[in-house]
Amino acid sequence: MPLFANDALPMDELEARLRLHRLTDTGPKRFHQLFEAFGSAAEALRAPLSAWRAMGMTAAACEARDSPAVKAGGKAAMAWLERPGQHLLMFDDPGYPALLAETSGAPPLLFVAGDPTILEKPQLAIVGSRRASRPGLDTAAAFSRSLAKAGFVITSGLAAGVDGAAHLAALDVGGQTIGVLGTGIEKLYPQRHKALAARMAAEGSAVVSEFPLDAEPIPANFPRRNRIISGLSLGVLVVEASLASGSLITARLANEQGREVYAIPGSIHHPGAKGCHQLIRDGAQLVETVEHILEPLRGWQRVTLPAPMVDHPLLALLHAAPQSSEALMRSSDWPLPKLLEALTELELEGRVVNEAGRWFARSS
Repeated sequence: MPLFANDALPMDELEARLRLHRLTDTGPKRFHQLFEAFGSAAEALRAPLSAWRAMGMTAAACEARDSPAVKAGGKAAMAWLERPGQHLLMFDDPGYPALLAETSGAPPLLFVAGDPTILEKPQLAIVGSRRASRPGLDTAAAFSRSLAKAGFVITSGLAAGVDGAAHLAALDVGGQTIGVLGTGIEKLYPQRHKALAARMAAEGSAVVSEFPLDAEPIPANFPRRNRIISGLSLGVLVVEASLASGSLITARLANEQGREVYAIPGSIHHPGAKGCHQLIRDGAQLVETVEHILEPLRGWQRVTLPAPMVDHPLLALLHAAPQSSEALMRSSDWPLPKLLEALTELELEGRVVNEAGRWFARSS
């Protein structure tokens, strides 16, 4: 049974909630309307259809209510919950994430594969383009590593591009990360992230969905998914996004929910920077280093950043003299990808700066 399901909740009530959740045209508002009108999901399903129609429930919902497909879907969800590591968080569970509960239209049910307790931990969302540039992906990974090491859970949408880079980087430093789906958990999209999702669930992180387990990836689901990403988080960092990017929807929702919005600037010639520049014009915090995010949030994280590595080999070289990337590659004998990754992390931590093509160690 789900970890946070009320022990006193009758089995027929749990199954009734799962059936109501599957009904066509029954979103969070309708779900709560039925629940409040009849006192429970089980009573709502026993009520005459005339009472449903009088409440304004759609013909499609009334027709589907007692259908074999909805009943079978409820039983399938009950069976899914019997398996290890698979849970259900409900709106009246004490473990339902408090920040999300405060938002308008909070989902009444959340399916969770992995550890549901991390949904209550301080989270920061990292989102961006599905077709991000290589520097954009590296930046997302570097920020994710630093924020995860600082004690924040990294939340994103398990999409291709920036989302996947952020999830993977958090796992690689032993951090925790939450993937919020726009599909049912058993219809994970994109399929290329099936192994990543399995790793998240197995390594103390979580994959979450408000949709029925078999819900397909239809376009209307993804803006709904975005409100959960922002609703769970203290703030949303947009790494790279065009003006038409869904990440801007997440940022708008975050702003409406009273969350902080952060954006990383880029070249005026890069289409993937235009969305971030628009966010900054609209009041988002311009971010150049991880400290620009961490400083206002001191006290939220559960652990602190590791002590600075005063003996970092690249810093030792740069304290001796500023160098270009090519010169550093020769003097450190590091391959270029490893070197650029390390320099990016040092730059995000505010310990090096690039000026006119040369890297300088910062005295602070």
